[in-house]
Amino acid sequence: MDEERQQWTGARRTPRGGRVFVLVVTLVLAVAAFLGYRGEPPGSDRPGPAGTAAPVAFAPPEPLDLGLVTAAVRPALVNINASTERSGPGAAGSGIVLTADGEVLTSHHVVKGADTVTVTDVGNGKVYDAEVLGYDAEADIALLDLAAATELPTATIGTSAGLRVREEVLAIGNAGGTGGTPTAVHGPLTDLDTAIVAVNAADLSRKALNGMLEVAAAVTQGQSGGALVDRKASVVGVIAAASGEGARAADHPANGYAVPIDAAMRVVDQIRSGTPTDTVHIGPTATLGVLVSNALPVGTGARVDAALYGLPAHAAGLAAGDVITSIDDRAVTNAQSLRSALNTHKPNDTIRLGITGASGRRTVPVALVAGPPN
Repeated sequence: MDEERQQWTGARRTPRGGRVFVLVVTLVLAVAAFLGYRGEPPGSDRPGPAGTAAPVAFAPPEPLDLGLVTAAVRPALVNINASTERSGPGAAGSGIVLTADGEVLTSHHVVKGADTVTVTDVGNGKVYDAEVLGYDAEADIALLDLAAATELPTATIGTSAGLRVREEVLAIGNAGGTGGTPTAVHGPLTDLDTAIVAVNAADLSRKALNGMLEVAAAVTQGQSGGALVDRKASVVGVIAAASGEGARAADHPANGYAVPIDAAMRVVDQIRSGTPTDTVHIGPTATLGVLVSNALPVGTGARVDAALYGLPAHAAGLAAGDVITSIDDRAVTNAQSLRSALNTHKPNDTIRLGITGASGRRTVPVALVAGPPN
């Protein structure tokens, strides 16, 4: 699909209340930069996992040397600029160099919708064209490959398994999306398994992010895809979100949120394996060219809100109000299941769409084309 969204209604808070957060990608527009996403934790005013164990006594964590850790990590980071043919400059974010020949770990939302991605390596100052090798939109993780890159400084990948609440960590990335030297902030971990709902301020689409690390630090826009590191300068998380403007008050101090590195590397390993899953897409994105929402009654399909002109769905005669009920022999029950079904396809694949519309039920063949990550 060219773009996919679900329909959301109601007030800003989720049913159980919550605070506002942002996914910290910078949207680069003609004259200004805006926060790309803001979000709401699905829990109470203090986000945290259900069934969190009672606190136990432990020795105070060892301190983090801000200067030494920053100096060790900075050369293994990149600044990312993603742009679209339709609207020009797009998102600016950060990335983590995994291999000397140019594999880079970043956030999915940094490259979502991008037609071209360019990357500046902080270690050597060179600019590279980047290919999106794959991504998991649900986990908010993407893997890039830098063209003709060699001998890049690489990050030390740690583990998130042994992290402790109150352990000091450092968040570093392309603050403000301005490029240049990555900026670092630090603070203690305050939660090891929290959940938020990220809200795209541009189109109001939302994304649930679960199992997140929370750090009491003023993470800012542009640091998405950057590194959360421990006192040994090992990467323990991928920066994704931060407290939104409504949360930065005396009773709600600034917090940052990161995908645990163990979860991020599972996505990387899946992409490297070359085998797609319902959530992991590998290679160029196959585009149908529809905007969809959940059909009503719930579970009956993906409702077409718009078939984008010049793309496969429009050419096949789909129109607003049609409901997609299947792809080939696989049932489509909602917008997410449509995405999952398309994840396993590549550009130039021909699929059979089951459609219910004003003219009744029909099956139409559709040839998918290449499009941006969705």
